[in-house]
Amino acid sequence: MRTQFPDYHNAPVAAFGDADPALLIVGLAPGLHGANASGRPFTGDFAGILLYRSLHEVGFSNSPESVSADDGLTLTSVRITNAVKCLPPANKPTTEEANTCQQFLQREIEALPIATVILALGTIAHRSVIRCAGGKLSAYRFAHGAEHTLPSGRRLVDSYHCSRYNTQTGRLTSAMFVEVLVKARSLALA
Repeated sequence: MRTQFPDYHNAPVAAFGDADPALLIVGLAPGLHGANASGRPFTGDFAGILLYRSLHEVGFSNSPESVSADDGLTLTSVRITNAVKCLPPANKPTTEEANTCQQFLQREIEALPIATVILALGTIAHRSVIRCAGGKLSAYRFAHGAEHTLPSGRRLVDSYHCSRYNTQTGRLTSAMFVEVLVKARSLALA
């Protein structure tokens, strides 16, 4: 991608937000013209529109839009990362990529206090978090709005990913996403 898009970030995308968050949001992977371009999770792609607007609505962000890594946007009490750190081929992470990046996600999670609530956006993020926690996937079934207590005592909340496909098909509405963020916030700030 570096030759095709030389002005893009084209490197692993680091987490963004509060260094000591009450809530960690785990997404899937950088999008080609989103985080891969901007260097900030969910910035410049369709999924980021709903994510940042909703974060602003529930009081986690100073702005409803994330347009570039230097736009002045700040997050309070929340941090955003991805299960896969680099742009995956065909915009779909392989199992090998998820397994390779698991060590980085695990370090990110372990560096946070046990009280930090994790919000997984989609099944791949959910599975990555469960694996990082040393849990059995069969014991933690993914469902939008589901709440889980991980082996470490950490709490995990699931949400459908805020992707274009999920929002355009109605699988995830703005109201549903805000509702799950409010749930995660109430657990995180309790």
